[in-house]
Amino acid sequence: MAGTTRTKRTGTSGDGRRRLVIVESPTKARKIAPYLGSDYVVESSRGHIRDLPRGAADVPAKYKGQSWARLGVDVDNGFEPLYVITPDKKSTVSELKSLLKDVDELYLATDPDREGEAIAWHLLEALKPKIPVRRMVFHEVTEQAIRAAAESTRDLDSDLVDAQETRRILDRLYGYEVSPVLWKKVMPKLSAGRVQSVATRVIVERERERMRFTSASYWDISAVMDTGGAQGETGPRSFPARLTSVDGARLATGRDFGPDGRLKEQSQDVRVLGEVDANRLAEALAGREFRVTSVEEKPYTRRPYAPFMTSTLQQEAGRKLRFSSERTMRVAQRLYENGYITYMRTDSTTLSESALSAARSQATELYGSEYVADKPRQYTRKVKNAQEAHEAIRPAGEVFRTPGAVAAELESDEFRLYELIWQRTIASQMADAKGTTMSVRISGTATSGEECVFSASGRTITFPGFLKAYVESVDVEAGGEADDKQSRLPRLARDQALTATELDPDSHATSPPPRYSEPSLVSKLEELGIGRPSTYASIINTIQDRGYVWKKGSALVPSWVAFSVVGLLERHFERLVDYDFTAAMEDELDRIAAGDEQRTEWLSRFYFGGEMGVDGSIGRLGGLKKLVGSGVEDIDAREINSIPMFPDSEGRQVYVRVGRYGPYLEREVDGQSQRANLPEDLPPDELTPEIAEKLFATPQEGRVLGTDPGSGHEIVAKEGRFGPYVTEILPEPEQGEDGAKAGKAKKAKAAKPVKPRTASLFKSMSVQDVTLEDALRLLSLPRVVGTDPESGEEITAQNGRYGPYLKKGKDSRSLSSEEQIFEITLDEALKIYAEPKRRGRQAAAKPPLKELGDDPVSGKPIVVKDGRFGPYVTDGEYNASLRKSDSVDDLTPERAAELLAEKRAKGPAKKKATTTRRKTASATKAKS
Repeated sequence: MAGTTRTKRTGTSGDGRRRLVIVESPTKARKIAPYLGSDYVVESSRGHIRDLPRGAADVPAKYKGQSWARLGVDVDNGFEPLYVITPDKKSTVSELKSLLKDVDELYLATDPDREGEAIAWHLLEALKPKIPVRRMVFHEVTEQAIRAAAESTRDLDSDLVDAQETRRILDRLYGYEVSPVLWKKVMPKLSAGRVQSVATRVIVERERERMRFTSASYWDISAVMDTGGAQGETGPRSFPARLTSVDGARLATGRDFGPDGRLKEQSQDVRVLGEVDANRLAEALAGREFRVTSVEEKPYTRRPYAPFMTSTLQQEAGRKLRFSSERTMRVAQRLYENGYITYMRTDSTTLSESALSAARSQATELYGSEYVADKPRQYTRKVKNAQEAHEAIRPAGEVFRTPGAVAAELESDEFRLYELIWQRTIASQMADAKGTTMSVRISGTATSGEECVFSASGRTITFPGFLKAYVESVDVEAGGEADDKQSRLPRLARDQALTATELDPDSHATSPPPRYSEPSLVSKLEELGIGRPSTYASIINTIQDRGYVWKKGSALVPSWVAFSVVGLLERHFERLVDYDFTAAMEDELDRIAAGDEQRTEWLSRFYFGGEMGVDGSIGRLGGLKKLVGSGVEDIDAREINSIPMFPDSEGRQVYVRVGRYGPYLEREVDGQSQRANLPEDLPPDELTPEIAEKLFATPQEGRVLGTDPGSGHEIVAKEGRFGPYVTEILPEPEQGEDGAKAGKAKKAKAAKPVKPRTASLFKSMSVQDVTLEDALRLLSLPRVVGTDPESGEEITAQNGRYGPYLKKGKDSRSLSSEEQIFEITLDEALKIYAEPKRRGRQAAAKPPLKELGDDPVSGKPIVVKDGRFGPYVTDGEYNASLRKSDSVDDLTPERAAELLAEKRAKGPAKKKATTTRRKTASATKAKS
């Protein structure tokens, strides 16, 4: 049987009893089988085997008449879930049942968390074994850990199962009750989720902050101060400083301004230096003497970072390796299943005694005893809504293998993540970094008599400690500074004379809060106590796949649909997306996991109402059913889908409307509605009055270019879903005396409508700039280049979906540019056709749309190409289509590598067996 693993190794028990061990993945099955021996048969369930019905087709026949069947939860009878074996797992369940017949015990060895406990319970329910069943738990796939787990089994933890199943039922109730409201009031096929809707709100709120933001400008003076003498090894001779106060008044900096561009209330006494004053002061300070007025030196100490848990691993891999959360967890899963790291879904930062010993001994060996902490370091932290803790993510085993020792065994992504985990773990047991920080104030009097104070600061690392092994990446956009960054100042003394060799007025402007990236979103969700670190990757994927969020580079940008959905939930179901109440619900679910709360009673209070949770909770407001069911018809769909933006130059309010076919702009002009299409790749905060006017100048019905003198038809330029194009407006068909006969003829056979001529604009053209002459040239295509004198076939030049090309009969040849369509001569065309045609990969390829450097896994160059189904990235071995949220212009090397990694992880597509093969198999079976 595929995936079943048996070995001839001596068993761990030696009692002659045969045991079936079930894990989730074939990889893990193959890895642990040799550790257990011949008394054990190891098989995988290949993930979850049961779930609630995905649709009416999944509901068993005996339940189809029940009103609750499609929901999959009988809310009137103890919230009993209806679990069905997923169609693609029926054969797996049959195979596992077959294996049960030949063994004496069943060991359920799924992952050591709530989800793993739930999978084990589902296996128990589906297989219905008549033999003893034990739960086998391990946190790393090493021989010692596996053999120890087999010797120390336990019973299934019903509290953990209840906690996980409550979450599953809760999410189904939430989705099935709230999503239909979105279908009716916003757009069909939308979805709501207990955590995904709150995560979407976090991103929408940040975009709202950016849209409301008003930038403030302020000036100061940057200087280069010179000590005038050689400092030797004590420091540099010159150093940078910045003007911080004038006549005792502190100068304003970015933190003094609010998001409205005005000074904050507590900063009213600061002085905002303007351009004129900055230039005047710089001139007035030129050639003046400066003196050091104060020197403050302090010791600097930095403790090591805690070992990784799930959320911090996702954040750091995102910052340092540019991995998405999904990519991080996928690679970590492979490392865990193949025995390189411990279990990667954890909220714990603690290390076992053996791990502490391994980390300390390896740090001593590599860096010396002086770089190791005096005693083992344990990192304990109170994580909000912490899942059952076991151990931090670390290298597996009693002795850690160095990255160099495993490099030949791992793929590039695996090696990079393993190295990150190894470095972080080793560094956690090393000594503190030590150094000194220095703050200096320097005064000078301008020729105008104004007393100006400059400030300078420095940091010197005297003992790197753990920084020798690992430095955490920082979010530069948020103003972070690396822990190992040094800025040395010379040895300075009070009253020491200095000269300013440079005095440059500096302009500054406040910036809006940065958009969330995946790492910063994970950090925010963790801070709010929303969701689980183990689910963050799937949440971020879901909100992108649902069209609520798209990526611009690494930034997460909300769509206009997300604005409407979040707006509806905030106005009418506020508690469902309230951060505090969502976090409090996690606390209540944790009580179920701890056995302090009964699942059925909690679900009943949540759904039907009752005394539960804090004041104002969903249960105390009457329950989810009442909350969603009341007042839905009173929700004004137009109001929900209207997002007020700004008044135009004449005071008319401009709205973004979210329609069934996408967002558009609208305003009222002379009592009439004026609309304009919105580009899909325009971030909400970048929609300005100027851009809106430009879009309104190209109305939805198109920009009229003029009349075709040949046909008399009006020619218009439009923005389409797949790019700008020109087309002709055909007159309405006339119906004469034969109209009735024509109507009867249509019933017999529908007449084909006459289609208007349409042509895509060249890349060098835009709807605003294209002329009637340009449009007529485009609509005239294909252009006849001439006739081949040998074959007598006509050669045409035309523009296709995949670019410009020549066509002669069925023989097509690519052209290198769009302009060649109108310029190529017959002789040039014949020369192209005289060359042998190369097919497939040998064909002359069009130049790539973008080059992105080498792939970190294959080492081959990544390029973006235009394919049959749209743009895609390739390294020559694997091709991966760009997603809806990706754009060629904004695609980064990291994102391209991520798409290729996802494609590589899926492996080659499975090929269906051919008819010939099936016949051969049947014949072979008949002969036997």
